[in-house]
Amino acid sequence: MTPKILSVDDSKMIHMVIGKAFKPYDVQLFYATNGVEGLAVATRENPNLIILDVTMPVMDGVETLTKLKSDPLLKDIPVIMLTAEAGRENVVKIARIGVRDYMIKPFKEEALIEKAGRIVDLQAKGSGSGKAKSITDPATILVVDDKQAIIQQVQEAIAEYPWTVIGTAQCGEAIDISSRENPDAVLVSLSLPDRAAFNFFQMIRANPKTKSIPVFGMCIKTALEEQAQAQSIGFTGIITKPIDPSDLNFRLTKAMSLDTSAKYFKMDGPTLMISRMPNSISDIIANEINSHIKPKTQEMVESGVAKMIIDMTELTKIEMGTIKLMLTIMQNCVDLSIKYRVAGSPEFIAQAKTFAETKDLVIYASREAAKEGF
Repeated sequence: MTPKILSVDDSKMIHMVIGKAFKPYDVQLFYATNGVEGLAVATRENPNLIILDVTMPVMDGVETLTKLKSDPLLKDIPVIMLTAEAGRENVVKIARIGVRDYMIKPFKEEALIEKAGRIVDLQAKGSGSGKAKSITDPATILVVDDKQAIIQQVQEAIAEYPWTVIGTAQCGEAIDISSRENPDAVLVSLSLPDRAAFNFFQMIRANPKTKSIPVFGMCIKTALEEQAQAQSIGFTGIITKPIDPSDLNFRLTKAMSLDTSAKYFKMDGPTLMISRMPNSISDIIANEINSHIKPKTQEMVESGVAKMIIDMTELTKIEMGTIKLMLTIMQNCVDLSIKYRVAGSPEFIAQAKTFAETKDLVIYASREAAKEGF
């Protein structure tokens, strides 16, 4: 998938400059005129980079940055701040909050591209990157850790994907592997001796061949100093140990700009779409699924597919968030004249009757039962 870049600025002129700067590159640009709009677009689109002005009406850039960094789903999005010459005093403040870089206005387009290119992989239009585009594509994940158990945890966490994990305990060897294999993402332990992880990161970023690879630091939750250092020099994000598989998958697929819709939406024959809900739906997973609903239902209609089964059979426990997600899918189907049926486990059917929104909903006992006569 192409990188998504969000510009948040109340100046139409700045939006025009940014649009012109990125025109030669294969990126998706989104625009917002203040912090409130910017947060809404960031939540909906999950951009790979935000270019954020300091001085704006409604909600200024500093407050917007603070809210971004306090949101678990948005905090890892890199931010380049724009500030006027007179706003230099803001630089120290925004650096403490967690900005990736900043620029003084007015700026040259070339300088913006140079800074953005350190963060996202900017490919000229039509060139193609050769990298994985979807979770169904092969990819290589490099794990640098002197604990074999951590490498094993990563392998188990991403076992559902056709991805290869290369593990090493030595940063020197990791540099050679990165140059040779050009991995899709790197996970490196911040607790390696002699600040090896930080030196490794700087070498990765200094090499034109590897400078755009997402690099995550790994550490225990209480290693706050190491986390702050990693964020200050530009690590893509932090993965805390013990590793949460859902969190790791979400962060990797987002950093690699992969289409994850295949996990939740799959064709069953030429005329039927299956929307499959996993057995556990965290806030992260719900947000991911929600981002795919509208484009997938629109894609269905454009392709002549007019039937969907919402498969909840793997769920044994439901909460209001799950119900809202299901209702969103149903409403999109109604809006686009897509016929739908819901299938659920016995536990799901029983619990659905306790919610006012679904107590009268017809739920089939299996996916096969939902297909009959559909």
